[in-house]
Amino acid sequence: MSVTAHVDQLKKKHQTLSHAVEEAQRAPGTDDLAIASLKKQKLKIKEEIARLTN
Repeated sequence: MSVTAHVDQLKKKHQTLSHAVEEAQRAPGTDDLAIASLKKQKLKIKEEIARLTN
């Protein structure tokens, strides 16, 4: 897999996690730890994208 393709795949995962975080924050009774976990995953992906593109 090329670096560009890998970065594109990571961007798609990041976008999917963004939507999941937004939905979880809007849903009543969503566990704060679950939201924090999604945000951590999202941050790790963002950092990986930054590392690969710089």
